[in-house]
Amino acid sequence: MRIHSFLAVASLLSVSVMSSHAAARVLSVPDAFTPVVVRYVGDNTVPVKGSDGRWHVVYELWLSNATPAPASVERIEVLDYDHQGRVVTALTGDALLSNMRDLSLRPAVDASLPPSTSRLVFLELTFGERSAVPDAIVHRLSGTGGSSPAAHGPAPLTYLAAPWDLGRPTPPVIGAPLAGEGWVVMNGCCSTRGAHRGALLPVDGELRDAQRFAIDWVRVDAQGHLVNGDRSRVENHLAYDQPVFAVADGTVIGMLDGLENQVPGALPDPASITIDNVDGNHVILDIGRGLYVFYAHLKKGSVRVKLGDRVATGLELGRVGNTGNTSAPHLHLHVMNAPSALGADGLPFVFAHFTLAGMLDPEQWYAPNSQVGDTYRILPGDGPGSRRDELPLDLRIVGFPAAAK
Repeated sequence: MRIHSFLAVASLLSVSVMSSHAAARVLSVPDAFTPVVVRYVGDNTVPVKGSDGRWHVVYELWLSNATPAPASVERIEVLDYDHQGRVVTALTGDALLSNMRDLSLRPAVDASLPPSTSRLVFLELTFGERSAVPDAIVHRLSGTGGSSPAAHGPAPLTYLAAPWDLGRPTPPVIGAPLAGEGWVVMNGCCSTRGAHRGALLPVDGELRDAQRFAIDWVRVDAQGHLVNGDRSRVENHLAYDQPVFAVADGTVIGMLDGLENQVPGALPDPASITIDNVDGNHVILDIGRGLYVFYAHLKKGSVRVKLGDRVATGLELGRVGNTGNTSAPHLHLHVMNAPSALGADGLPFVFAHFTLAGMLDPEQWYAPNSQVGDTYRILPGDGPGSRRDELPLDLRIVGFPAAAK
């Protein structure tokens, strides 16, 4: 089962951003003919501490065959840039193929790149300690391709590409968007099984991944129910009409409050969805330092702010609804690097304080016949208890302190 978001698809801390380096280093690789061009999607590869106690580096590579010769990618190794004998991780065989998509986001059937075609590769690096995260990384591609501009047939090739400085600002620390117990992280970091990680879109002449770290918040009770009674009624969903709060001091730069709820159980007719209504009723906050927070699918008539309002952390912004391109009531939340819900790149973030109370069983949740009205098994997950400055991972059950305002 998947709760589909808009693309398919006590005192709280204000934003805190610190830089580990004064400026990004200038990185390079040896000159070489590289038939498969490698670039990043976005500009925000920053380590973030997850609720599993590990540090996660999440990003996508965009591979393009820029030659008339067919190419293939047989292995991608992520190396420590400063110690290139250290292989951080390697993708090959089924592991590589399962993380590869074409530009329409369909799973790749093989690792070939015919002339003038592109592929996306989803990567996640994990580290037990922050000190284990390299200051910079670089990628070693192995496969076949044109060995020169004149080549029309493939030859074996190995080369370095796409160095990346990880000495970037740390993720922002934000307050609670909701209050109380039983809030479930749906489509969260860092799984590719959910609706967010792979929701890249061509917007404003760029390929954007605004939802890379987005969370769809639904609510579960102690018995594993997300809904009590007829699931086609919005008011029967435990998340519905719950208050939504500002996670930081900021300024309202975007909002909408006039759309009706969708009937839960299915997405609306795709022909009815436009770039203007896909988010449903929503609020965008500018929280400073080039950071923006997006809240989507709010209940009609519940939005309490207007454009230009200055808001304080903990202020109620609206209520959870089911408006826009959504199949069940939930709050969609993400942090981004531009004031557009779609024309931005999603940034990692951590919550100042929350508690964990297990997680939903992922095999049950992602089973093809799973339904929102099912009774879900609750597993131990990352272990119960209080957490600070962490990002709760996919399907974790979270409690937030009572709202200050």
